[in-house]
Amino acid sequence: MSNATPDYYAHPTAILDEGCQVGRGSRIWHFCHISAGADLGEDCNLGQNVFVADGVTLGRNVKVQNNVSLYGGVICEDDVFLGPSVVFTNVKNPRSAIPRKGPGQYLTTYLEQGVTIGANATIVCGVRLGRYAFVGAGSVVTHDVPAYALVYGTPARPQGWMSAAGHRLEFDAQGRAVCPETGEKYDLSPDGTTVRPAASKTSRLPKTSS
Repeated sequence: MSNATPDYYAHPTAILDEGCQVGRGSRIWHFCHISAGADLGEDCNLGQNVFVADGVTLGRNVKVQNNVSLYGGVICEDDVFLGPSVVFTNVKNPRSAIPRKGPGQYLTTYLEQGVTIGANATIVCGVRLGRYAFVGAGSVVTHDVPAYALVYGTPARPQGWMSAAGHRLEFDAQGRAVCPETGEKYDLSPDGTTVRPAASKTSRLPKTSS
């Protein structure tokens, strides 16, 4: 990628194909490969040996740890965290002898704001992970995950709920929980299937240093 005065950092071993978009303040480390049609937002951090394919979109402050390959169809909103060696797919029925590439073939995998995926988890294509969902290490995600849900296992199943700051939520008899770090309150729906922040629309996540 040609850029006379880049406002991001790319290690000399990284390959940035002509046409890729990299946001201000992003950091791209050893042996990464960013394809021509990839779009990285501001302040992203890509660890060693990360591949980002055509058609991948990363929002602001997305952190991708070592040895992750992001294939066409993966979309991450802001503040997503992908642990080491997370695996994505983009075709559900691959066959070596049958080409299944390009528009209409790759399924979209959508990660909403604040999603965390633990090390070595596998995300099967075509799923949507809600805001601040948390996937445990080594899990295999085959279905959509609700906002704030904690899932783990093979296949991944609901195991509880997490706050936006990454703490497990303990709900009382009235369906109310409080994040121990931020004090933000959360409400559990009467049927126990969804969680949302209580009343306040303002996030009180700790500020990160610039």
